[in-house]
Amino acid sequence: MAKRHEEYQYLDLMEYLVKHGIEQTDKGTGVKTYSKFGAQFRFDLSKGFPLLTTKKVWWKGVLYELYWFLMGMSNIKFLVDNDVHIWDDYPYKLYKEKISKKLVPDITKEEFIEKIKNNQAYAKKYGELPHIYGEMWRRWPGHGRAIDQVKWAIKEMTDDPDAHNLIVTSWDPEYLYSMAKPEEASRFPICHNMYQLNVKNGRVSLHLYQRSADIFLGVPFNIASYALLTHIFAKITGNKVGEFIHTFGDVHIYENHFDAAREQLKRKPRKFPVVKISPKVKKLDDLKPEHITLENYNPHPPIKAELTVSGGYFAKGQRPKDFKR
Repeated sequence: MAKRHEEYQYLDLMEYLVKHGIEQTDKGTGVKTYSKFGAQFRFDLSKGFPLLTTKKVWWKGVLYELYWFLMGMSNIKFLVDNDVHIWDDYPYKLYKEKISKKLVPDITKEEFIEKIKNNQAYAKKYGELPHIYGEMWRRWPGHGRAIDQVKWAIKEMTDDPDAHNLIVTSWDPEYLYSMAKPEEASRFPICHNMYQLNVKNGRVSLHLYQRSADIFLGVPFNIASYALLTHIFAKITGNKVGEFIHTFGDVHIYENHFDAAREQLKRKPRKFPVVKISPKVKKLDDLKPEHITLENYNPHPPIKAELTVSGGYFAKGQRPKDFKR
């Protein structure tokens, strides 16, 4: 009997949310979601790379965003320069706070991003996203020192393959929500907040815990990103890939994604593609986006849906709608 395609884990959960998700309302936006608390996927990466096939997932966005994280970057200029705009809303959200206080000129998001692209000094001043994944993975703000969790995990995995402590976290209460000082609070949510690495029989597995997940738009990116991260850790440590395990806290679908989800649920999964990393990559600092190639990706056409900018910290009286144009 043929094994059921692993993509059905995703499709089954999305169908459950459409039919049985519990209705909730986002405090900031007023948008309704339909959710479940607690779910898990498992992908055997030795059998194929889990880039979803029932709709085309933007591979370049996955690749460049992960590289941005892994290199410890926290300014969107690198992404903007490479025509990847998935993080544009968040620095503009910070800029809109300054507009509301009449500290800067009132410009559109498009004008703001154009300035980021063409003016290095402007990008340095307004394109920075403090306390985001790259900083927390590679430059965790310790007491007078920056802690590189990724390089520590690579060294620990190499020195002691049987280690049970290979955890990288992005969740720092000092900068999150009302736990933070208002002037230091992160204005964007840390959603995929912790992962653990493990080596068994020469194969690296990665277990991600994601506290909040947008099943239609975000989760396909998250699956591909952390599956790719597993491949990178395996390559650098001289191992093969094992499993990617994806555990969710609150997983939900936005009410305005129902029609798109139903369209996707009509489609049958196709064979997963393959990812290859150049033999030139011996250590983390060798890695470049062009060293990673995706082969034999044959998905169904893309399905578009609107992104809802929600979560994170908002000053008293402010809501996400105040930062959208």
